[in-house]
Amino acid sequence: MLDKLRDFFNNKKVLILGYGLEGQSTFRLLEKLDCAALVTAWENYHHTTKLPDDYDIIMKSPGIPMFGNSDPRITGQTDLFLRFCENKTIGITGTKGKSTTSSLIHHILTQCSVKSKLIGNIGVPPLDVADELGDNVIVMELSCHQLEYVQASPKIAVLLNIYEEHLDHYVDFDHYRAAKENIFKFHKAGDVLIRGEEADISALDPTMPKLRGEHNLKNIAVAVKVAMLLGCSSQEVIKAAYDFSGLEHRLELLTDVNGVKYVNDSISTIPAATIAAVEAFPETDTVIIGGMDRGIDYSSLINFLNDSDIPNIIALPDSGHTIAEKLNRVRKVNNMEEAVAYARQVTRKCCVLSPAAASYGVYKNFEERGRHFKELVVGERFA
Repeated sequence: MLDKLRDFFNNKKVLILGYGLEGQSTFRLLEKLDCAALVTAWENYHHTTKLPDDYDIIMKSPGIPMFGNSDPRITGQTDLFLRFCENKTIGITGTKGKSTTSSLIHHILTQCSVKSKLIGNIGVPPLDVADELGDNVIVMELSCHQLEYVQASPKIAVLLNIYEEHLDHYVDFDHYRAAKENIFKFHKAGDVLIRGEEADISALDPTMPKLRGEHNLKNIAVAVKVAMLLGCSSQEVIKAAYDFSGLEHRLELLTDVNGVKYVNDSISTIPAATIAAVEAFPETDTVIIGGMDRGIDYSSLINFLNDSDIPNIIALPDSGHTIAEKLNRVRKVNNMEEAVAYARQVTRKCCVLSPAAASYGVYKNFEERGRHFKELVVGERFA
């Protein structure tokens, strides 16, 4: 694969947009290849800024919004990986569930003695592993941002769901949907698309998985189907799937505190995720919502909470305070410290942090928000 990348970048002038995890990875790769005529990195870029004409290739990092810019020079690590990788690739995307499902597939394959690498949005830039592919199956968690400018699709594409999300990066919902659907848009004969909405959970025992919630049964069904396509035995696959306990910040059950459960679902950034979290823990009597207000439609969550018998709804700024005006019962707080302090006073069974909102403005990301919640609950610092 490195030879193909060297040919692609050879004697080209390259502009890297964004210098976070993936931008820095791209810079390291180009240093290693030592074939580009010029490499420039822009740490910050605004979509209204004109892209300079004197570059041949523009490597966009996932966090940089382009709002439909159709400049043919724009590409990214995911595009190049999918174009040049000859290994079997499994790509997973969806508004919710992609991290859990990607990790679950990797877990199942490993337990079934199938060599695999887990890369992508999970925290491993695709081209970081360009020289260590071997005969591994490549499992890729793919965000809409990584898929927006691809010209190739993974051989097995998993599209779990599409809900209203990330509209601060896209022209409209149709534009966001189109980015997600790129995961199968470039399929060739023999490639496979698996849709989460068509997952058949009838063969699964809902009492067996460590993962909680009906939505996770669908994720398990999808992962099982992928593993079976790769020739794994059904008995081994099911055993491995049931044994998977999930990821940090995704319905993460903390040690009971004085008999009260605390659930860290900080990854929740949309109403559907919060609804699923509460349904996964029917004993919930306190829910903490709210975060960055991106103007998405909260009517489904408002109706769900008003129709529920949850006695304690704690609302964080900004989105929580906005929708609090439409809730029948709510306690507005100013920060996570106040939220957890109040939750300790009123919770008798289970408190779920499931914000239905992004973390930006107060926290760097959902991981930092989740760790802060855990520190307040458990009384320990989490790195």
